[in-house]
Amino acid sequence: MDVIGNNKKIRRFSTARIIEHLVLIVVFTTLAATGLSQKFYYLKVSQWLIFTLGGIDTVRLIHHYAGAAFAVLALVHITVATLGIWLLRWQPSMFVTKKDILDAVHNIRYYIGLENSTAVCDRYDYKEKFAYWLVLTGGVIMGMTGFTLWFPITIAKYLPGEAIPLAKAMHSNEALLIFLLITIWHVYDSIFSPDVFPLDTSIFTGYTTREKMRRLHPLELARLEGKSPEEILKSSAPDSAEAEEEPGQNPL
Repeated sequence: MDVIGNNKKIRRFSTARIIEHLVLIVVFTTLAATGLSQKFYYLKVSQWLIFTLGGIDTVRLIHHYAGAAFAVLALVHITVATLGIWLLRWQPSMFVTKKDILDAVHNIRYYIGLENSTAVCDRYDYKEKFAYWLVLTGGVIMGMTGFTLWFPITIAKYLPGEAIPLAKAMHSNEALLIFLLITIWHVYDSIFSPDVFPLDTSIFTGYTTREKMRRLHPLELARLEGKSPEEILKSSAPDSAEAEEEPGQNPL
């Protein structure tokens, strides 16, 4: 743990992850604005945006290059994660496990009053993993269908003509699904959830407080401090020895 001011804080994300997230925000916002304005072209706000950016051809061009940037970002992310897990023995903390299913069931029981406390989570909880994998797999689908729509004549040389309208339907609907996921689920968890309100700043600063780690990620905190999860859950004050998780050990 690093001591910043009078508060003990834990390094949660590396600089590389912070930069990656900032780039993703810019790319996602660009894709959403230019893509949804084409899907809902009849809305006044869409027409205003298209006109402001210089017309539909310009909007499509921006959307294409933003999509290419997203594809590169996803490819780099997957490559780094794969090599890190394979060669550097990083912990595959984003893999979905049986515990995630049990945690989801446990929290449902908690919300209806059948459990006394929420599930005890590790570095990422089941909600974060769900959002991650939906965006990642959805991004792969968006990339494949987007490439098909970008170069329909070339694709039609190798695939049946029906592949083009199919790609259009998949691309449009998947984009709307991801947009709703980010704007509703992820924004709520990162901003409006009582656990982090008014904003979870860890992905922007790289640091989080020990108390927040104790409440939201007690298993990871127990591993960092060399304590049992029971000790962590019983503690309510940052009274442990200072230790910092090396960002390179677990960048995901």
